[in-house]
Amino acid sequence: MDLRKAYVQRTVEERGVRFVRLWFVDVLGALKSLAVPVSELDAALEEGVGVDGSALEGAARKRERDVIAMPDPGTFALLPWRGGDVARMFCSLEQPGGAPAPADSRAVLARVLESIADLGWTAQVGAELEFFLFADDGDGAAPRPLDAGNYFDLTPLDEGSDFRRRTIDLLEQLGIPVKASHHEVGPSQHEIQLAHTDALSMADAITTFRLAVKEVASELGVFATFMPKPLERHAGSGMHLHLSLFDGSRNAFFSPDPGEPLSALGRQFLAGLLAHAGELTLLTNQWVNSYKRLANGFEAPRHVLWTRTGGAGLVRVPSNRPDRESAARIELRSPDPGANPYLACALILAAGLRGIERGYQLAPEEHGGVTHEAPLLPSDLREATDAFASSELARETLGDALVDLVVANKRAEWDAYQSTVTQWELERFLRSL
Repeated sequence: MDLRKAYVQRTVEERGVRFVRLWFVDVLGALKSLAVPVSELDAALEEGVGVDGSALEGAARKRERDVIAMPDPGTFALLPWRGGDVARMFCSLEQPGGAPAPADSRAVLARVLESIADLGWTAQVGAELEFFLFADDGDGAAPRPLDAGNYFDLTPLDEGSDFRRRTIDLLEQLGIPVKASHHEVGPSQHEIQLAHTDALSMADAITTFRLAVKEVASELGVFATFMPKPLERHAGSGMHLHLSLFDGSRNAFFSPDPGEPLSALGRQFLAGLLAHAGELTLLTNQWVNSYKRLANGFEAPRHVLWTRTGGAGLVRVPSNRPDRESAARIELRSPDPGANPYLACALILAAGLRGIERGYQLAPEEHGGVTHEAPLLPSDLREATDAFASSELARETLGDALVDLVVANKRAEWDAYQSTVTQWELERFLRSL
């Protein structure tokens, strides 16, 4: 750690950095930041910086409380959209006595990864992030796509090619490797795939990615949204997560049997994920709008089942490279890009780990369509909140204080949504009733 601090201090001096932004997220995954001038950097690295811990509580803030933001020098990076004189570091949040702050999402994921490490594994995660670009017509305007492109289009209709190129350039400058990018199925919808890395680095990368995309959009005079379902008649945006466990350099999910897409351990992990799918949906799909994406059948999963082909299944087990050990993985298809990546990854991994620890048995693969017996994911935010609130796994993994805080945020959101009169209701009922 001293070597990392020395690297930060040397880089700041050599590159003429003037400010360092200290980053953390609240319980909903919203990025928070405070800037320290380089004259205060040494003190921040040694002692941290005091912040109001109620900033972690999302919309359910109650009272101020002191926490200490401790920068992680290993996450130091220059922000390429700030002229090169501003850098950032992610932080852990501690109470004044040194204990982790209960609402620190990043610390929750780190604890889960420690449990996985104690068993001799590391968790690898890849992410496919979808989003929309719209014309910036001002607040309150209906979303106006920039093109009429379709899946994988590379035509004059795809006005986002330059956008994606610029975004990838910034991500690579930030040390975030990109696997691929393309136009998605919706108008002005795009996907950028982040290469596999350890789970904590991926959660950091997703948080950075969302800001980078919005920065590039702002540069080009448009705006980007990670809203799960912004267009009524088109598919929503997902954040498919590719999961695997490694034992050193060996993929623990790999099966040498071509008839089995996963090892016995991989099948137990998948069984745990399916068994606890309803409980973790609040974290993978945390907004009222998330369930508009999951409910409409636009290639979004609704049923708790697994398959090798995707469709309506919650989990796809890719089988296009059965002989390649590194390719063995589980693709969870329900998450959307508005999730808190730290809490979502923490509970997803905990569910898989529970399946391994307790020897869950995997149900047969679904072939040729969805059976009526396949359970459904929660149908709306209220149902998902209730399942999460009563989840023993969630409380054991995240702690009662954090679970109750997330639940308070989501119940307040549901109550506000329930009392909102929509345009659909006005058009349908105002003159007919």
